Amino acid sequence: MPRLHLPALILTFGLGAAALAGAGAVLTTAAHAAPDGPTVGPTVGIDNFTFSPPTITVAAGQTVTWVNRDDIPHTVVATDKAFKSHVMDTDEKFSFTFTRPGEYAYFCSLHPHMVGKVVVKGG
Repeated sequence: MPRLHLPALILTFGLGAAALAGAGAVLTTAAHAAPDGPTVGPTVGIDNFTFSPPTITVAAGQTVTWVNRDDIPHTVVATDKAFKSHVMDTDEKFSFTFTRPGEYAYFCSLHPHMVGKVVVKGG
C-alpha cells in the first residue's frame, strides 16, 4: 500500500484533523524543529523605569527580545557581561540568544536601579 504524506493529504483534500480522527486515522505530528539555531522566545517590555516581567524563564536556545516602550533611552546589560545592548530609544529593540543554562541578572546601565533576570533551563 503506498504511503501518503498526511500534511499533503490534508492540504489537497481540505481534511481537518477532526475529520481524519473521526475516520479512524491515526495522526502523528512531527514537531517542525528549527534548524540548529535560536528559537523565538519571550519579549521583555521596558516602561516606566521597569523591566516587565522582571524575571523570565526560557529554554536554552531561545532568543529574548527587550523593547523600549519608555519615552527615554535605556540599555540592557548582563552583570556577568554575557550581553550588552546599545542605548535604545523609544520602540527600539535588543535581542540575545541564550545558549547555556543558568541565571542571568541584568540592569540598565543608564538607570542601575532597573534590574531583571533571565533563567535559562537546559534542553
